[in-house]
Amino acid sequence: MMMESQIGEHLIAANLKQFLLVLSVSLGVATLPQIFSWFRQIPYTLLLVIVGLGLAIADVRLVTLSPGLILLIFLPPLLFEAAWNLHWKELKADFFPICLYAIFGVVISILGIALGLNQLAGLSLTTALLIGASLSATDPVSVTALFRELGVGKRLVTLMEGESLFNDGMAVVAFGFLVALPLGKAELGLQPILLEFGTVVGIGVAVGSLIGFGISYLTQRFDLPMVEQSLTLVSAYGTYLIVEDLGGSGVIGVVTTGLILGNFGSRIGMNPRTRIIVSEFWDFLAFFVNSIVFLLIGDQIRFASLVENIHIIFVTVIAMIVMRALALYVLSQVSMTITKSEISLPEQTILWWGGLRGSVSIALALSVPNVLSEKEEIIATVFGVVLFTLLAQGLTIKPLLEKLNLLGDGGLKEQYLELAARNVALERVLEHLQANQQPGIDPEFYRYQETLIKGEMKNIQDKIDKLQDEHPNLNEFYNEQFRDELLAIEADTYAEFVRSGRLNKELAPMLQDVLQAGN
Repeated sequence: MMMESQIGEHLIAANLKQFLLVLSVSLGVATLPQIFSWFRQIPYTLLLVIVGLGLAIADVRLVTLSPGLILLIFLPPLLFEAAWNLHWKELKADFFPICLYAIFGVVISILGIALGLNQLAGLSLTTALLIGASLSATDPVSVTALFRELGVGKRLVTLMEGESLFNDGMAVVAFGFLVALPLGKAELGLQPILLEFGTVVGIGVAVGSLIGFGISYLTQRFDLPMVEQSLTLVSAYGTYLIVEDLGGSGVIGVVTTGLILGNFGSRIGMNPRTRIIVSEFWDFLAFFVNSIVFLLIGDQIRFASLVENIHIIFVTVIAMIVMRALALYVLSQVSMTITKSEISLPEQTILWWGGLRGSVSIALALSVPNVLSEKEEIIATVFGVVLFTLLAQGLTIKPLLEKLNLLGDGGLKEQYLELAARNVALERVLEHLQANQQPGIDPEFYRYQETLIKGEMKNIQDKIDKLQDEHPNLNEFYNEQFRDELLAIEADTYAEFVRSGRLNKELAPMLQDVLQAGN
């Protein structure tokens, strides 16, 4: 027993050292753009991949990636964070094209890549289909982060993030079915496929909804920021594990829970301060996990294996890019025909080229059963293609945005929000100063402080006025920010009434419809 305890302690210490090493390297990379300005031209996640490649060239292996590590440890928080921050109003507006991309786009991608590999590279249909399924999940995290930094339109971000969230689930479902086929655990046919799809998605949505709404109503009953933050973390991992144990799609379950808590639970069950705390926690966790994942992707590259399979990787890249273009342009036309909502050609082009592959693709490839003799070939191909998308597509997305005139006015909006926040903060300081004059303090001191604050407020207001005059195109943004503030006040008021016991249930919001009707 003593020997087993010592071995266990040794393993824990070794794993902790590995973890701290990975974290230290990741955080070191995070500081590079602050020290060397040239690195600011490269998205942070891609910089991590490049550093990981450098470690791989030097044959420094930090940690061995495994499907369990990615799917069980890394994936749930990344999915939850993205779903938490995805606004339902914006998602609902483009739900139809997102579903088209996520469902039919995955099918087109799998079949197109499989056909190309089977006919041009001579791979067996089973191997080709597994490669196609592994690479059908998009992971544009570095692209969407760049979008926000550059001020690209919200709709383009929503389309790309929404597709990624849902096609992750589709890819995992498709991959599981295709793995089961050669093992004799699944039956090929339209009816079995539809039944399997409906079952795994249905379980994911049902369990995710139950947990999401359950926690939403639970957090109405108390105001404990740390507990509520912990509940969101437990819900992310708990939903994934429960849904997977029940035979559903853990990805779909986590996305469902995240959407409900981010758009419903955080409004009815959390006060504004708690929402900020929880959102900042998930921003940190996403940064933390992405830092590790992208560094390890680069670090896991085996160059000898890539060289051996270079012809297969080349065919796969061409097939993937062609099928992605076919799916995006055709399905966009179908969506515009049915919904009458235009997705411009430049936006379609960015959606096509921004469809990077990442951790989910690698996790699926690594999870291929050992009984399949082509497992190493599949892993090498998927790693090679993921590396291509991250470097070739990831590093060229910004020039493409500039070429297509899709760079927005995010910098100006950020500048306005900072000025507005400072103005509100100084207003509250002034209110406190005027309402809390203490005996024993010279009134002249109060007047002096008040003069200083009012002077600074005037400077800020002058800057806001100048910004509005020089950029009248931002007027709609100003109006939108004010509308959001009004809606938040309404939601916070209902939540306050529920928490105080004056209401037994949350009232349905009414101001949003009123404001929309007035526009």
